[in-house]
Amino acid sequence: MGAELIIGIILLVLIVTIVVKSVVIVPQEWAYIIERLGRYHSIREGGPAILVPFVDRTRERVDLREQVVSFPPQPVITQDNLTVNIDTVVYFKVNDAKAAVYEIANYIAGVEQITTTTLRNVVGGMTLEQTLTSRDRINTALRGELDEATERWGIRVARVEIKAIDPPPSIQNSMEQQMKADREKRAMILTAEGQRESAIRSAEGNKQSQILTAEGAKQAAILAAEAERQSEILRAQGRRAALYLEAQGEAKAIEKKFAAIKAGKPTPELLAYEYLQTLPQMAEGEASKLWVVPSDFGKALEGFTRMLGAPGEDGVFRYEPSPDDGTVSKPAEDDGVEDWFDTSSDPEIAKQVAAATAAAQQEVPPVGSDVPPVPGTEVGTGGAASPAQLEASREVPGIGLPDGAQGHPNGQEQRG
Repeated sequence: MGAELIIGIILLVLIVTIVVKSVVIVPQEWAYIIERLGRYHSIREGGPAILVPFVDRTRERVDLREQVVSFPPQPVITQDNLTVNIDTVVYFKVNDAKAAVYEIANYIAGVEQITTTTLRNVVGGMTLEQTLTSRDRINTALRGELDEATERWGIRVARVEIKAIDPPPSIQNSMEQQMKADREKRAMILTAEGQRESAIRSAEGNKQSQILTAEGAKQAAILAAEAERQSEILRAQGRRAALYLEAQGEAKAIEKKFAAIKAGKPTPELLAYEYLQTLPQMAEGEASKLWVVPSDFGKALEGFTRMLGAPGEDGVFRYEPSPDDGTVSKPAEDDGVEDWFDTSSDPEIAKQVAAATAAAQQEVPPVGSDVPPVPGTEVGTGGAASPAQLEASREVPGIGLPDGAQGHPNGQEQRG
C-alpha cells in the first residue's frame, strides 16, 4: 500500500512537470526563439505556446518594441585636430528576431560599435565649429550608416540623436571668452544705438522747439507791428479829429469876436489901447529874443489910426465900421467828417486779435508732426496773418482810396 502511494505521487509530480514544461505564455510584443534538440525550430509571439517537454527549449526572449540605448561619451578627433566628447542616443527596433539572435552575438554592442565608428568618420571630416552647428547633418549621416549596417541583423534604426558635444576645457574657455566679447560688443552697439537715437530725438526736439519759438517770435513781432501801426493810425485819426475841433472852436471864436467888434463900433483910441495891451504878450513868446519899439511911437499910432478911421469935424480920426447888411458869415460845413468821431472798434482788428488768441492757446503738437493751421490764418505762415491780410491792413484810412470808397474811422474800407 505504501509503495503504490509513493509511485502515484511520483507520477503526479511527473505529469505536472510535463504540463509546466509543455505550455509557455509569450507576452505581447515579445518573440521567443524555440530550439528543438539544439536546432532552431520556430518563433513564438504573443499568446500561449505548446512545447515538447525535454525536447524543445526557449533559446532567447527578444523584445520587439522600439528600444532606446544611450551610449557613453566617445572621444572624437575633428578635422582641426581637436578632441571632443560626443554622447549619442540610438532608437532602434528588432524586426527579425531570428537574425538578431543568430546573425550577431550581441546586437546592442554591435550597434554601439558601429555608431562610434560612423561618428568618428563623419566628425573627422568637420571642423569644431561645423560639428557644433551641424547636428542634423551628423544625425542624418549616422542614421543612414547604421540602418544599412544593421539591416542584416534584423534591426531597423529609427533615429540617432546627439545629446552633447563637449569640447576640451581650453576650447570651452576660449568659446566663453568669445561669447562674452560678442555679448559685450552687442551691448556696446546697442548702447551706442540708444545714445544715437536719443541724440537724434533730442536734436529733433530742440529743432522743433526752436522752430516753434521762432514762429512764436515771428507772430509776436507781426502782431506787435500791427498793433503799433493800428495805434499810430488811431492816434493820427484822434489828432485829426482834435485839430478839426480846435479849428472849429477858433473859427467860432473869431466869428463871435468879429461880430462883437462890429456890433460895438470901437473908436481908434480903444483899438490903440488894445494894441498896447497886446504888445507885452507878443514880447513874452519863446521865439521873441528882441523887441524893437520905434522912437517916434506917436507918429506910429497916428498912422495906425489913419488906417482904421476917418477925420471928423473936430479933426479927430474915428473908426468907421463897415456897413452891416444883416448877414452873419459862417464857416462852411465839411462833408464826410462824421465818421471821424466814431469810437466803435474795428471788426478786422477784433478778428486778428481773436486769431492771435487762438494761436496762443493752441496745444503744441508732438515732435515730427505737422502743425495744424489756426482758423483765420494761412497754412505755412506759423499762425500769422496772410500777406494779403497784412497788405490790406496797411492801407491808411481815408488816404489813397479808390473812387467811390470812403475811409472807415478804424481803417476799414467802405464802398458806396
